[in-house]
Amino acid sequence: MAEIAQEEGAGDIGRATTAPRKSSWRYIGPGIVVAATGVGAGDLVATLIAGSKFGYTLLWAAVIGCVVKISLAEAAGRWHLATGRTLFDGWRSLGAWTTVYFVGYVVVWGFVYGAAAMSSSALPLGALFPDLLDLKVWAVLCGLVGLVFVWFNRYAVFEKVMTVLVGVMFLVTVYLAVRVTPHLGEALAGLVPVLPDGSLVYTLGLIGGVGGTITLAAYGYWVNAKGWRDTGWMKVMRLDNRVAYLTTGIFVVAMLFVGAELLHSSGLALAKGDKGLIDLGGILAERYGDATSKLFLIGFFATSFTSLIGVWHGVSLMFADFVAHYRPALVPEGTPRDRSKPFRAYLLWLTFPPIALLFLDQPFGLVIVYGVIGAFFMPFLALTLVRLLNSSRTPAEWRNGILSNVMLGAAGLLFVVLCVEQVRQLPW
Repeated sequence: MAEIAQEEGAGDIGRATTAPRKSSWRYIGPGIVVAATGVGAGDLVATLIAGSKFGYTLLWAAVIGCVVKISLAEAAGRWHLATGRTLFDGWRSLGAWTTVYFVGYVVVWGFVYGAAAMSSSALPLGALFPDLLDLKVWAVLCGLVGLVFVWFNRYAVFEKVMTVLVGVMFLVTVYLAVRVTPHLGEALAGLVPVLPDGSLVYTLGLIGGVGGTITLAAYGYWVNAKGWRDTGWMKVMRLDNRVAYLTTGIFVVAMLFVGAELLHSSGLALAKGDKGLIDLGGILAERYGDATSKLFLIGFFATSFTSLIGVWHGVSLMFADFVAHYRPALVPEGTPRDRSKPFRAYLLWLTFPPIALLFLDQPFGLVIVYGVIGAFFMPFLALTLVRLLNSSRTPAEWRNGILSNVMLGAAGLLFVVLCVEQVRQLPW
């Protein structure tokens, strides 16, 4: 009955269970959601290109990247469970500047990301059904399907669908990694940290880029939506988080194998951006036949669409929480966040205004603003978590230890470097 009560409360903020829970695989869910949302088509391309350029040499960077993301997501989940407060509530306690930043981020980032997510989901569908619909029509349909799915379903259904899509992603990428026959000896050698000439940017990208941006901040909200709202769920949350990013690690390593064996060994190159994955589909068709190529495109779609619906749900939850702090009348007490007006308003913002960008090819100035704001989010997340989890805002028992501080501090510095590099490369 405890499990039934917990699921019925999913989506409500404030109800809590106090009985300690043992770590158990049957509770796993929010971590799978955050990991699936965070790994998008762009991450696949970055991993494939790193493998194509440097073979297995940067495998160690992909592993470290997963450890970094485990630390960040664990910190976000720990804040929610230890304090009973949301992450936005914590940011707000640091000063009004955090609110200004958050609002600017979700408005501009959401506008441009909506178009990017729809386009990314449309590409594999256009490749699978080349003569059926125009690519822009596929993109609009993906956005509308995501809108309807998130609008009408509660967290429990959302999590189950995400888990199925993650299973598809995982099986396809592992199958491809096995299909290209990796050299395990060379792969093991890639676990030794080495920086070949010209690899710094790719290394930083593998460590910092795979596995999410604002979706890492959404993890605590999904933890609450699952019904985990106090420290009795801490062990469960940590297991959930580790399993999720172990899965992500295998996923990333598998794509690195494909890049190393299929592209690096043959001297082949992919186009930058999501279209590089269509290039890979063509290469797979030539080497292994149409069936393998189509299977890859299905995995590509699952990867892109999980990111779309994950952002549609998770960032909308965060926006609803923001509105609840400043306009409580719009989110009456006891109203599930995923049934509130602000949640649905942000869903509409992610879906309809970005459709215009699909036909305007993303105005130049907006892309620059999006790039700058997006680059600053990960250092913002890492460094504010360091501040929150070392202060009296967090109960002493659940504050950062030495390891957590080292990992979050290192993540913060890493993301500052990536931020500077990303801003430097913008088309000013």
